[in-house]
Amino acid sequence: MKTNPAVASLGEYPIGRLQEKARQLRAAGEQVYDFSIGDPREPTADFIPAALKASVPRVSQYPTTSGLAELRSAVAGYVARRFGVAIDPDTQVMPTSGSKEAIFSSHLAFVDRVRRDAVVYPTPGYPIYERGAVLSGAEPYPVALGDDFVLRADQIPSEVWKRASLVWTCTPHNPAGSITPFDDLARLLEKARENEALLFSDECYADLYDDEQPASILQVAGHGALGCLSFFSLSKRSGMTGYRSGAVVGDAAAIKLLKALRSSTGTASPEFVQAAAVAAWSDDEHVAIRREIFRQKRILLAKTFDSLGHPVIGSTAGIYLWIHAGDDLAITEKLASDHILVTSGRVFGQGGEGYIRLALVPTLEECDAAAEAIRRCLES
Repeated sequence: MKTNPAVASLGEYPIGRLQEKARQLRAAGEQVYDFSIGDPREPTADFIPAALKASVPRVSQYPTTSGLAELRSAVAGYVARRFGVAIDPDTQVMPTSGSKEAIFSSHLAFVDRVRRDAVVYPTPGYPIYERGAVLSGAEPYPVALGDDFVLRADQIPSEVWKRASLVWTCTPHNPAGSITPFDDLARLLEKARENEALLFSDECYADLYDDEQPASILQVAGHGALGCLSFFSLSKRSGMTGYRSGAVVGDAAAIKLLKALRSSTGTASPEFVQAAAVAAWSDDEHVAIRREIFRQKRILLAKTFDSLGHPVIGSTAGIYLWIHAGDDLAITEKLASDHILVTSGRVFGQGGEGYIRLALVPTLEECDAAAEAIRRCLES
């Protein structure tokens, strides 16, 4: 059969293999400490599934590409509360089926494969930036990050800026949990506008932080958010990974083009999921509770690794620990032999070698038990 060679070159999504291994171990009745994939174990706040159940219709019909007006308004309300930015819910909000599919598919609306547009993204970073770029026909251009794991405009060569159709940044950064300063976001947007490139800001972890509140590109952009889009998600903010619900917010012209693309993809969330999303975006109290839980997990596990001579780098926001590990493959395999599943840093691209990532997904009690298991494993 004839196939797309880009699929073969990228291979299977590597973190998916770890998830399958965890399931196999659990099915065999084994104790597993799974820090491999960002799927937290804390229960979703009760009012969210209640909103979903109350909205399941007797007759199910297709959702619209634009989503419910109530959902777009709820997202706009969240952006106003969290970032102090006014947006038009009708023209600047695009509900999505989670952030992963939106991050992947949005390349299709902005990349000209004949022109061989470049897509710029940080490395190490979320692997979907590269996958979306490659499968859209763009030329991927990974930018190796420095020791603070923050992407800055001057790290991108002038000739690449000129060829870029879009540039990805991520704050808080996945996997390192570093926060991009406001001034660095401003310089990225300035350069993107100068070169007629769109700046895409992955802000899926913006509500989970220790002390410093991460800024949004929407705050930098000003009225109309010209030239940029923010990608948000309820997965970690509200414990709704299985609901697959997110939103893209920003430049109205870019949103209009995304709506045209997505009218062909059939990826709109069911309206009962959208009703749950309205409830989640409209409430901040449950997020504060989750933020404190992740902070406690971070403190507990960081203390363990620091005491073992593996310092934690960045990791001041998001739901991950980014740990200097020396030989990331060796330590990953050693921990896996004791059913402690972590992700080697190189999975996230160039610059990830020598690090491991822990997703803070087990409960606080499980993290406490895991800390002792990690200590025994690495001291042996």
